[in-house]
Amino acid sequence: MAKKCAAKRPEILTLTERRLQYACRWLAEREPVFRLVLDQYGYPGLWHRPPGFSTTVHIILEQQVSLASANATFRRLQVRLDDQVTPAGILAMQESEIKELGFTRQKCRYVRLLAEAIVAGDFTFENLAELPDDAVRTEMMKLKGIGVWTADVYLSECLLRCDVMPRGDIGIQQAVRVLLKLAARPGQAELDRLTAAWSPWRSAATRLLWHFYLSQPRDGSRQKRNRTLARCG
Repeated sequence: MAKKCAAKRPEILTLTERRLQYACRWLAEREPVFRLVLDQYGYPGLWHRPPGFSTTVHIILEQQVSLASANATFRRLQVRLDDQVTPAGILAMQESEIKELGFTRQKCRYVRLLAEAIVAGDFTFENLAELPDDAVRTEMMKLKGIGVWTADVYLSECLLRCDVMPRGDIGIQQAVRVLLKLAARPGQAELDRLTAAWSPWRSAATRLLWHFYLSQPRDGSRQKRNRTLARCG
């Protein structure tokens, strides 16, 4: 009897610099505002962050605050842990020590629960790269303090998935409002409708929208690429 072949897992496409530029051109052909962004500001960056615990702690810090504030708090944590932000390092600190670095009570709890789950073997980042997008969201959102925005940012920036637009991101909402000349920032249902045609390259669309948002003058000066915008968790 012939042996049955194991079902081959479908390949998961990820963004590269070359693929990002292709996707930006593809989007510009279908959405005129993206052509304007490319013509005026050029291609956005890939904005790739290393997957794993340290980056997830950083993303948790970015929930509902400016990235400048989150970056400052994360840097203090790095200094405190000699640039080794690990589950063991977090759990070796007292909660009061973590809060002194700028963590809120809730975010201190979230990162400690994440560290405990990893140490206990209840969660691992290693297998996420092999899972489809929705399965990654499901696994990550089992952890308290990780909502869909946090999971989506991890998918887009750490796993470099191609068709992710983080839900609830204020920068995206504001960029869409300005570019599409809307009266107000769109709600999630309206945003889903407006951006459906940008699939399967919504991660590239996200980068174009952030690129535009961060290039707009505010307070008399042009925002740099540090992406100091408020983000939602």
